[in-house]
Amino acid sequence: MVQAYILIQTEVGRASAVADVIAKISGVIKADDVTGPYDVIVRAEAETVDELGRLVVAEVQRVPGITRTLTCPVVHL
Repeated sequence: MVQAYILIQTEVGRASAVADVIAKISGVIKADDVTGPYDVIVRAEAETVDELGRLVVAEVQRVPGITRTLTCPVVHL
């Protein structure tokens, strides 16, 4: 299982709505609207890195109101 944090910037005033929509996507563990340079932080998981990439591109990035994402895979050193 591969997990990642997805850091999301949204249009002004859209963070809560974006987090609500993303929280319902299969593979998303948690989605929180936050303050700071990013508006929403998501924890997601998939079986492989490729599946995780498809989740981000095909599902998360298509949510209306998102302007930019940054995916940070979790590593265990």
